Amino acid sequence: MPIHDWTRVDAGLFHDFHQDWTIELRRSLNAGRLPPGFVALVEQQTGGPVPDVLTLSRRPRDSGGSGRVGGLAVATAPPKARFIVEGEEDDYARRANRIRIQHRHGEVVAVIEIISPGNKSSVGALRSFVRKASELIWDGIHLLVVDLFPPSERDPQGIHKAIWDEIVVRPFELPADKPLTVAAYRATPVKTAYVEPVAVGDALPELPIFLTDDEYILAPLEETYQASWAAFPGELKELLEQPPGG
Repeated sequence: MPIHDWTRVDAGLFHDFHQDWTIELRRSLNAGRLPPGFVALVEQQTGGPVPDVLTLSRRPRDSGGSGRVGGLAVATAPPKARFIVEGEEDDYARRANRIRIQHRHGEVVAVIEIISPGNKSSVGALRSFVRKASELIWDGIHLLVVDLFPPSERDPQGIHKAIWDEIVVRPFELPADKPLTVAAYRATPVKTAYVEPVAVGDALPELPIFLTDDEYILAPLEETYQASWAAFPGELKELLEQPPGG
C-alpha cells in the first residue's frame, strides 16, 4: 500500500488514522515481534514527548551488559538505510550520567513517534518536539520517527535534520523527489541515525527499533499502515485516492 498524500485532507482525518495505526503497531509488536521480556504500550507519558508507542524492557538489568535478547545483532546484520550518520563519540558525553526513564511497567528502551501536523504547526510546536525528541536520544532512549508530511519553512530539510542538529550539526539535504522521512536513532553507544527518505506512493521502509545497544527488530510500518488503511472508512478513502483536483 503506497503512502498517501495526507496534506489533501484536514488534520482531523490524519489524527483518526494515526490513532488506529498506533494501535496496529502496538498489536503487531506484542504479537511475537518483540522478544520475551519486552512489551509495547501506547501513549504513555515519559517526561519527554507524549510518544505513540513505548517499548519497555521488563528484564532485570544485569551487570554484564545487555546480553542477547532475541533481536538482530548489529555486528552481523547492520540495519540498512539510504543515509547512515554517526555522531562524534565524546569522552565527556560518554562519561556523563545517563537518565534512564523508568515506567511503572518496565524500563523504557525505545519510543516510536508518528509526526502529526500539530508537531510542525508553529515554530514553538516544532521546537518543543525536536527538543524533547533529542533529549530522549541524549538520555539513551532509542527513537523511531515517521514523518509523512513534507518539510515546512520551519524544517526545510525535514524532521531528521531538525532533530540531528541537536545532536551534532552535519550537512544533510533531503532528495527533491523524496520529501518525507522515516528515521531510526540508536542512542548508544555512539549516537547513530538511519534515515530513509520516502515519497507519496512509496512503501514504508523497515527501519530498526533498537532494544539494546547492539540488537534491534525491524519496525512493521508498511504492514501496520496497510491494516489501518483497510479499516479506514471507505467514503473517506476517496478523498485520498482520487486524482488531484478530482
